[in-house]
Amino acid sequence: MENKLGRNLPDKLMNELHFKPFETTKIGNPVFQRTAPKVQVQNGHDKLKDDLKQVVKKNVKDGMTISFHHHLRNGDYIFNLVMKAIMDLGIKDLTLAPSSLTGVMNDMVIKAIKNGTVTNITTSGMRGSLGDEASHGILKNPVIFRSHGDRARAIENGDIKIDVAFLGVPNSDRCGNANGMEGPAAFGSLGYALMDAAYANKVVLLTDNVVDYPNTPASIRQTQVDDVVKVDQVGDPNKIGSGATRFTKDPKDLTIARAVNQVIVNSQYFKDGFSFQTGSGGAALAVTRYLRQAMLDNHLHASFGLGGITKPMVDLLEEGLVDKLMDVQDFDKAAADSMKNNKNQQEIDASWYADPDNKGSMVAQLDIAVLSALEIDTDFNVNVLTGSDGVIRGAVGGHQDAATAKMTIICAPLVRGRIPTVVDHINTAVTPGQSIDVLVTEFGIAINPNRPDLIKQFQDVPSLHVYTIEELAKKAESIVGKEEPLQYTDKTVGLVEYRDGTIIDSIRQVKD
Repeated sequence: MENKLGRNLPDKLMNELHFKPFETTKIGNPVFQRTAPKVQVQNGHDKLKDDLKQVVKKNVKDGMTISFHHHLRNGDYIFNLVMKAIMDLGIKDLTLAPSSLTGVMNDMVIKAIKNGTVTNITTSGMRGSLGDEASHGILKNPVIFRSHGDRARAIENGDIKIDVAFLGVPNSDRCGNANGMEGPAAFGSLGYALMDAAYANKVVLLTDNVVDYPNTPASIRQTQVDDVVKVDQVGDPNKIGSGATRFTKDPKDLTIARAVNQVIVNSQYFKDGFSFQTGSGGAALAVTRYLRQAMLDNHLHASFGLGGITKPMVDLLEEGLVDKLMDVQDFDKAAADSMKNNKNQQEIDASWYADPDNKGSMVAQLDIAVLSALEIDTDFNVNVLTGSDGVIRGAVGGHQDAATAKMTIICAPLVRGRIPTVVDHINTAVTPGQSIDVLVTEFGIAINPNRPDLIKQFQDVPSLHVYTIEELAKKAESIVGKEEPLQYTDKTVGLVEYRDGTIIDSIRQVKD
């Protein structure tokens, strides 16, 4: 079957899994019944344990769904610790449902798949060796990729039913009151983990820092927690700011960031009290630094910054250029450290951030979103998940969610090495072109024809070189040539949900 983007979806899988094809970015006003977790009553019992394997043995059984968070990114030690205990106990046929999978987890997940411990995965993304293995069919069943807002929706609506959540925290008391702001492994916001703590049937906290009871402020509360396990080390917060969250010094990225800033400054949305989100990726992160100067020059301030918080965003807060930071995760240690000192850096969970099925998420209030892309096609559809070789090497993250802003800007180089970014047809559709307003490259910008208001605003700005997106695609082709079509097998290795739970694309196994 085909969805409204013309993407071919596997009929059998769609019917077996009761999925619907993507139709529109317009969510509307449906009514939903939320789910609730099972609760085993504990009155006055000390929850502190020192034997992880016994806690795993008590709580995890064959066929269950288990979850983790990825706030420590490549500094996470908890995932591998728990998965080793699970495999040592011979537990099989698990569904792995983390908020995302980072490189430090790859070897353990591959091992768990090969020995039958993990048979299903739902996640925001995967990279490196795991993405390569998944793209070549290591899993019997397809990976379900969800945005951060869609994961919150799926948990709250019961599409993801978590049996046991294993949540690493930098502090906890003996009853399970915990936050992300204090301790050797402090990583700031617990935004993604808060969903698991609220909806999992069993919640196990792992910490290297047991503090006096009652521990406040408590992001995760004792009313949600079943066990607290003392471990040697939760993780290394110095490794949070790695990979997609590193600041760039690349001249091409900085050229793009300056152009993005010009798009913002010359738009109708650059006014006192505007709101914004900048995503991961070198150019997107660099935009914040240029935006600061523009705000000073124009005597403007922002009402709030949203999403993954970085040090430049914290600097804006401390200078009074931004009133509030709504923090669902921290992209570097400086932003994480800031949470305990800045009362206006508000921790939010993933539902408050971006669930399309609640009574009003933060992304619905965004004026400007600046996002990156692996590919963008001439219909403005964006791929942030698979590479030019068809291999899974990215994450949906909050891309679809933030793209609901009043003006969504994609910043990306026209080509990367010998690989075009602007193409006629992307490999994998993640964010529909309906959501995208402006593409910014180092050669110039393209404006979605659906936005004649922006075309009018930008066409006479001397610093902006405006092209059609077809012209930029031809320019990319003239530089690197036309790519040969990729070869796939008939096996589906991934299904990509849109943020409302419909299927926007499928990913097939790459031929060797």
